[in-house]
Amino acid sequence: MADSARQHRFRDRDDRRHWRPRRAFSARSAETSSTVFLILRRMRAPLIVLITIFAVSVLGLTLIPGRDAAGHPTRMGFFDAFYFMSYTATTIGYGEIPQPFTGAQRLWVMAAIYLTVIGWAYAIGSLLTLLQDRAFRQALRLQRFTRTVSRLREPFLLIIGYGQTGQLLGRSLDAIGRRFVVLDMSGERVDSLDVDSYHADVPGLAGDAGNPHTLAVAGLEHPRCEGVLALTDNDEVNLVVAMTAALVRPDLPVIARTISPAIEHRMRAFGSPTVVNPFDRFGDHLGLALRSPASYQLMSWLESGPGADLPEPGRLPRAGRWVICGYGRFGRKLTEDLRAEGLDVVILDRQPDALAGTTVVVGDASEPAVLARAGLEQAVGFVAGTDNDTTNLSLIAAARQVNPALFIASRQNRPASAPLFAAMDVDRLLVPTEMVAREVYAQLSTPLLWRFLQNMPARGDDWAAEVIGRLRQQCGRRLGSVWKVTLNDHDAPALVSWLHAGDARLGNMLNSPQDRSRPLAAVPLLLQRNSESTLGPNGDIILAPGDQLLFVGRPSARRSLLDTMTHHAISEYVLTGRSVPSGWLWQRVTGRVPHSAGHFGAAESRSTPPD
Repeated sequence: MADSARQHRFRDRDDRRHWRPRRAFSARSAETSSTVFLILRRMRAPLIVLITIFAVSVLGLTLIPGRDAAGHPTRMGFFDAFYFMSYTATTIGYGEIPQPFTGAQRLWVMAAIYLTVIGWAYAIGSLLTLLQDRAFRQALRLQRFTRTVSRLREPFLLIIGYGQTGQLLGRSLDAIGRRFVVLDMSGERVDSLDVDSYHADVPGLAGDAGNPHTLAVAGLEHPRCEGVLALTDNDEVNLVVAMTAALVRPDLPVIARTISPAIEHRMRAFGSPTVVNPFDRFGDHLGLALRSPASYQLMSWLESGPGADLPEPGRLPRAGRWVICGYGRFGRKLTEDLRAEGLDVVILDRQPDALAGTTVVVGDASEPAVLARAGLEQAVGFVAGTDNDTTNLSLIAAARQVNPALFIASRQNRPASAPLFAAMDVDRLLVPTEMVAREVYAQLSTPLLWRFLQNMPARGDDWAAEVIGRLRQQCGRRLGSVWKVTLNDHDAPALVSWLHAGDARLGNMLNSPQDRSRPLAAVPLLLQRNSESTLGPNGDIILAPGDQLLFVGRPSARRSLLDTMTHHAISEYVLTGRSVPSGWLWQRVTGRVPHSAGHFGAAESRSTPPD
C-alpha cells in the first residue's frame, strides 16, 4: 500500500499547485544580484579611472579659452566638451567644434587622447581578465541555470549525481520524453550535458548537493518538480538530499541510492523514500535464481526494457557450499541472503568480522593453499566480491583452476573493467551503477511494471514460465512495447457504458478490430483496481471503471487497443461482434446505433471495423 501510494505520486501532478515558487525566484534574484555585484567590484577601479580621465579632460576643455572666427575669446560649454571627448575617446573623430582649436586647446586634447587610450586599455584588460575569472564564469553559469529552471513549464525530475548511473538513467528518461535537471559536484560531467544527444535541453549545475541552498537553486522548490533522485556515490550526500526533500517538500517522491544499511535506516526516518541498495538487490536476485529460475529470467527480461532479447537461462546457481571472497558490505549482505536460502557459506578474507555460525578462512584468497582450506573443490559457487576489479579477476582465474565447474559471481566496480569481465564469462555480474539505473527506471517509467516485478516471484516458477511462453508467442524473443491503460472517461470514452454495465470482459477487449476472432498480440501482466493488484488477469475477468492495466505486446496491438478504447463503432464490434457504421448520419439512416451512442465524441475519427 505504501509503495503503491508512493509510485502514484510520480504521476499526480495537479496536487503541487499550492506550492509557491517565491523562494525559487528570490534565489534567482539573489544570484543575479551577486553577479552584478561581482562585475561592479572587479571593474570598480577601471571605471573610476575612465570617469576621472573623462571628467578632467572635459573640465580642461571648458577652462582653456579658444577663439571664434572673428578672433574673440570664447569658451566651450560642458555639453560641447563632453560631445567632443566622446567621439574623440572612442576613435571616431568628427573634427573640432564649433571652431578650430587654439594651440593650448590642441595641446590639452593631445594629452587627453593619450590618457583615454591608457584608460581604455586598462578597462578592456580588466574586462578580459574578468571574463576569464573562474568565479565570474561560475556566477554567469549559475545565473543562466536558475533562469532556465525557473522557466520550465513541464514536470521534471531532479537528478542528484550525474555519474554512470545518472547518465544511464538520463538517456532512458529522455527516450520516453521525461524532462530532468542535473546537479553534480563535477563541472566536467555537467559540461558533458551540452554534447550529449538529448532530445531536449538539460539544465545542469555544478555544486554541492549537501547544501540545502544549492538544492533549492537546482529546482527542489520549483512547483513543477515531480521527484528527486539521489544517485551520488556518497551515502552521506544522498542522506542529506533525502532529509532536505522530506523537510522542504514532504509530498515529493524521493528515490535514493545507498549501500549502507545504517544510512538506509536513517533515510527511512524521514518520510517514506524509495531506497535502492544494489548489494541487497543482487542478493535478492541471486536467491530468486536459486529457487525460481524462470521468475528470475522474466524479471531480467522485463527490466531490460522494450527491444531487449530474451535472456538465455545460462548456468543456474545450485544449492551447496558457496565461497565468498571479500567480507565488506557486499560480502556481508550476500552472506545473509545465501544463508537465508539455507546454503552453506564459507567466508574467505584477511580480516573478516563474520556472522556467528559462519565458517571463516583467514588468508589471501589468491594463494592455492588458502583456496584449498576453504573447500573450493567441493563448492558449487564462488563470489569475488572485493572493491578492486583486478583482485576480483585474479580470484576468478585462481578459483577456476581449482574447480572449473564453479558457478562464478563477481562484482564490477569500474566501467573500464567491463571488457575484462566479459572475457572472463562470469555467470552473474554485479555492476552497481547499472543495477540502480534499471531499478529506478522501472519505477519511474511504468510504476505498474515495478509493482508487477515486486509481486511476481510469489506466483511461483511455473507461472513465470507460462508468462514467458505467452510473451514469446505474442512478441517473439524480443520484448515488445510496455504500456499502461486507464479505463476512465478521458482515456477510454468508448468503453464507459460497457464498464458501468459490467459487460466489458478483458478477453473481448483484446480482440482485433479487423477480425475479432483473432486476439491482439498483447499480454496483460497486471490489473490494478483501487489498492488491489491482480497478476496475469485472465480473459474472463470483468473490467470496472478506473481499472489500470499493464500490457506487453507489439506496437500494432497498442494502436489497435487505443482504437477500441476511443472509437465507439470499433468497441461495439470488438466486444459484441455487431458491426455498425462509423458515421452519425449513416447510423441514423440504417438504424444501427452503437450500444454507447450517448457517449459519442470527437474520438470517432479513427479506423472502422468491418461493416
